[in-house]
Amino acid sequence: MKHLLLIIIKLYWLIPVSKRRTCLFKKSCSHFVYDATAHKGLFAGLKALQYRYKTCRHGAYVYKNTITGNIEMVLPNNDIVAHNDIADNILAKLTQATT
Repeated sequence: MKHLLLIIIKLYWLIPVSKRRTCLFKKSCSHFVYDATAHKGLFAGLKALQYRYKTCRHGAYVYKNTITGNIEMVLPNNDIVAHNDIADNILAKLTQATT
């Protein structure tokens, strides 16, 4: 089963990037799930898939933390993501909006 999930992800990667939904995270959702599955097994991969499916959606927002000065992202489940884990395209949009 582990290998089936890995094959499905590899097939997904055959879809051109321009046709896929953009990920909120620096490490894309498919790479996150692939790594979890490959290194920790099927159960960990399915847990990673469930987490990213629930969190990498509309409803996340990026803000500048006024206390630390760092850019952070709040996910729909209220998890906070640090600047270094936010996708570059999201950060670029934020930079364009503030200039």
